[in-house]
Amino acid sequence: MPLPWIIFTGFIVLYLLSCIKVLNEYERGVIFRLGRILPHPKGPGIIFVFKPIDRIVRVSLRVVTLDVPPQDIITKDNVSVQVSAVVFYRVVDATRSVIEVEDFRFATSQMSQTTLRSVIGQHELDDLLSAREKINDIIQDILDKQTEPWGIKVSNVEVKHVDLTEELKRAMARQAEAERERRAKIINALGEFQAAEKLVDAAKLIEPHPVALQMRYLQTLVEIATENNSTTLFPIPIDLLKPFLQGRKEA
Repeated sequence: MPLPWIIFTGFIVLYLLSCIKVLNEYERGVIFRLGRILPHPKGPGIIFVFKPIDRIVRVSLRVVTLDVPPQDIITKDNVSVQVSAVVFYRVVDATRSVIEVEDFRFATSQMSQTTLRSVIGQHELDDLLSAREKINDIIQDILDKQTEPWGIKVSNVEVKHVDLTEELKRAMARQAEAERERRAKIINALGEFQAAEKLVDAAKLIEPHPVALQMRYLQTLVEIATENNSTTLFPIPIDLLKPFLQGRKEA
């Protein structure tokens, strides 16, 4: 075989070898042929990319964890907070993720930040602290609708951290302490009210039986005596004091 043919054959072999591409199981290759996109992405496995006619764009289909940096946000009740979040998304349509948006990663990141600021600004601080799951669902639903034309599926959104100022933390601590004191006073008052009701019932039960009151009095003396103290009690019937009390009222 002449030398030119050997060189030409070697060039063809090297060219064909350079056209072989291997895509992993989680990758797809979007092929542009003379500037026009092919109908279906290629892969996984071995594919052929005929340069310079073809140009390949590799797209990963794995779930991406996007860390949303802390955002300075003013809540609905005019409280300034810093909120960070994490977004989980993946590419479900490799073709649209390439042709519909210039950089779907950067676009998703910016959309996540703006949506976080918008949603948190529509809720009060108490909702942000107590109803975080509801806020997560709202952000996830909005992001999923916004990124769906790009072939992106947002699977989950979690508000990761809420940073409060020291003044606000102290105010919330005072509020929580006041709330605990209020509950304690309510419980104490409720206990006094229930005890008063029982005392009234007991008085009504004992009223027609004066001997029962005397027996209760003696039982109280027995209970005091069992404590082994030095207290000395002299029972005095209350009826003996009535003349003195009536005489004082008349005077």
